[in-house]
Amino acid sequence: MGRGMRKIFTLVFIMFAMVACDKRDPILPGTRTAIFSTSNLEIKNGTITDVPVSAVVLDNSACKYTQDSSNTVWDGTRKIFSGFPTNNSVAGRARPVCSGKYVYAGLTTGEVVKINPSNRQIVWIADVYRASNLTGGASMVDIVVPILPVGNAVFAGGMGDAFCKINATSGAKQWCVDIGVGVPFVVAGDYAFVVSTDNYLYAISTSDGSIVWRTSVKKQAAPTYDSGVVSVGRQSINVADGKIIK
Repeated sequence: MGRGMRKIFTLVFIMFAMVACDKRDPILPGTRTAIFSTSNLEIKNGTITDVPVSAVVLDNSACKYTQDSSNTVWDGTRKIFSGFPTNNSVAGRARPVCSGKYVYAGLTTGEVVKINPSNRQIVWIADVYRASNLTGGASMVDIVVPILPVGNAVFAGGMGDAFCKINATSGAKQWCVDIGVGVPFVVAGDYAFVVSTDNYLYAISTSDGSIVWRTSVKKQAAPTYDSGVVSVGRQSINVADGKIIK
């Protein structure tokens, strides 16, 4: 191929990639949702009257798939998904989550991917980071906490300042909240309880993503839930109003 033809080919490829990137990734196959457009935080400072009894428990012990630091998902020695390695990421080993016949994986490049392992098909890819972080708003956009499928929804949060509810079938955004998440979260009843990277515990309505209340906590730790009380480290918080109990 001559130099002139190579230049034309390169220009055509770049134009195709720019047109396609909002719907389909030019390299990774599968439908891709647009970058989530989120807004400033609005805290209702309300109360939760329908206090849930218990939290959703995900037993992922039988999920046989593994994920390496290069965003590759494996079925033993068989590769079922290949992502891209990143130099700037949070240390730790991510693990895919199984739900029915599908596998969900969070990537250090800020996406959640749904995979059909039987044929290695990428069902969808969803970006989970605040839109401004695409242009350098955050140094890391890793999905570092376990993804949580609940019914036909998938909850995911990462270091790119977004905690999101995604439609499990289509990969479409339900809503996103502008908070970074670095530790596992809890879903109980109609609410998600999320500790953010700026040391707040948020009570978020899973129906519309509204923030019922938030409370400052002493440390970033995975919350636990039991009969109307959320515990973060040694602190206990009343679920109804977000007040510290002790």
